Amino acid sequence: MTNAIALLGQPNSGKSTVYNGLTGSRQHVGNWPGKTVEKNEGYYTYNGTRYTVTDLPGSYGLSGNSDEEVITADFISSGQADLVCILVDASQLERSMYMTAEFAALDKPAVLLLNMMDVAKAQNKEIDHRLLEKRLGIPVMPFTAAESTGYEALKALLAKELQNPHKLASAPQLKEQKGFSSETVQAESEAKYRWISEMLENVTHTSAGSYELSRRDRILLSPVLGKFACFGTILAGFLAAMLICMPLMGAGSMIPQLLNKPIADLLNGLNVHPWLVSIFSIILPNTLYFCIAMAGFVFGVNLVFGYLEEIGFLARAAYQFDSLLSGLGLQGKAICPILMGFGCTIGGTCGTRVMDNWGQRMLTMAVVWAVPCASIWTIIPVISTMFFTPLQTMLVILGILLYVVVLMIVVSKVFGPKLVPQNSRSGMIMELPPYHKPHWKHIAKEALLKAWDIFRRALRTVSLISLLFWAFSYSGTGNVADSLLYKVGTAIEPVTRIFGLGWRTFMGFISSAFAKEAVLGVLNAAFVGDGTVLDATFRSAFNVATDNAVLGQAMTSAVSRPEALAFMCACTFNIPCVMALSTTYRESHSLKWTAGIASFYVCGALVLSCAVYHITSLFL
Repeated sequence: MTNAIALLGQPNSGKSTVYNGLTGSRQHVGNWPGKTVEKNEGYYTYNGTRYTVTDLPGSYGLSGNSDEEVITADFISSGQADLVCILVDASQLERSMYMTAEFAALDKPAVLLLNMMDVAKAQNKEIDHRLLEKRLGIPVMPFTAAESTGYEALKALLAKELQNPHKLASAPQLKEQKGFSSETVQAESEAKYRWISEMLENVTHTSAGSYELSRRDRILLSPVLGKFACFGTILAGFLAAMLICMPLMGAGSMIPQLLNKPIADLLNGLNVHPWLVSIFSIILPNTLYFCIAMAGFVFGVNLVFGYLEEIGFLARAAYQFDSLLSGLGLQGKAICPILMGFGCTIGGTCGTRVMDNWGQRMLTMAVVWAVPCASIWTIIPVISTMFFTPLQTMLVILGILLYVVVLMIVVSKVFGPKLVPQNSRSGMIMELPPYHKPHWKHIAKEALLKAWDIFRRALRTVSLISLLFWAFSYSGTGNVADSLLYKVGTAIEPVTRIFGLGWRTFMGFISSAFAKEAVLGVLNAAFVGDGTVLDATFRSAFNVATDNAVLGQAMTSAVSRPEALAFMCACTFNIPCVMALSTTYRESHSLKWTAGIASFYVCGALVLSCAVYHITSLFL
């Protein structure tokens, strides 16, 4: 026996919370062989014995054809798990027992975890778990995954059952049917629901009367007012997340300032080659800062939106925007990461964890990339006012926002059929959870785990990409013309001119893929000759200042208005930044899809730049 435990349950049943509660940071995340479906494996030690835990993909059943259902059913049937821990939502017991009804036919050892007992209690529900245990023939344990007090008892139960396992005493009685038809499916479903009714008869008792919408819900669920209320709440949540992460980001920003000069002085004193000095004094401290800033932001976002999810708000927001987002192949839950993307793509990408399955998550990430983050809006107005009047600048911004909607639709059409096939799309069917007090200790622990996971995983990716950018932008003399980026840029300028970009604006386009904040500094280095591209990109270490008036004078004398407009469009819809790229890869665990989406955005930005340049050249 390998002491292998599998966690089985529907989406939002609390599997991830239980998985994190059992394994902590002792986890490995990847994809199932041959499938773009997330695979979570971890372990824990109890009484000196090691137990492995597999968090099976969340799905609503085991008899469907989706990747999640096929993987889950095959894994259980293969016997790789010595024990299956089935999670059901105690507050919606009748609905969430459907997975148990399908599992019963597999005849495998199991325990049943009645999760979210605190929510059931808030609904004035009492559950006779002893009666349910007697009928099912397997242990049934009331549980609240968000509270840390029950995990020792859960580990004891799992250890006991691994030594003396129990199987379900009965299963739905399915009549043999010839062929496959809608009548067959309906008959099987009816048999499963009959079995569920038999198992749950007199198990749940409630003292609550008829449910009436609270004043808060009458607002949040209102067709028009509710959308504004949800939007405002999400915006307030994002601002709160920024306030939480600012001290962490501020502390991280001090690292380059504190380490740059001492490291440079030490290495120069040892007569180390200048390019090594720049790596150790500029690249590595700034990479550490980037990763700390990223982790800080992830912590803030998960803390705030973990709170909103636990109190029941996110379910209301998902309901409000489900019909709107269904046109993109997404569920209403995607509204939060999309709106968060206007602040920071990293936060929006991490916010996709609320989606039901991997395909929905990946498609939501791709759509989030279409949303211009806050950094873009510090660049576009500055460059636009160099070439256009205030009224024309407003039209430029309006045009960008309109194109965001177009791009979202295009992204959903390009990636949607593969990630979320048409036959797997369905509207949301859900019961709104009652409002209840949040478990702050659990929320903070989950946020810290996610922030640490992002930090350690991003450190390698950001370091690699930073070194690659350093190799292209490094100049021993400090002259832009001596950098590899300049030589490559001028060599391919005949090609970039097709897209409406000269070598200087093309350098700005390349830097926008690294960090949008670096664009003005890089343009300053290229057009004015003040500072190096490396200094401009890693601004946190050097605090490079840009005189916008001087830059504007230099750019307007060398760049036409069509080229400026093409450049702004190219930068806005290029890949968001290297940290967003790293986060997407770490969240999706798919190099193939991350590279595919990145290639789509780079190519799409250049195509848009080409179209804008050649069209506006006709009348500007």
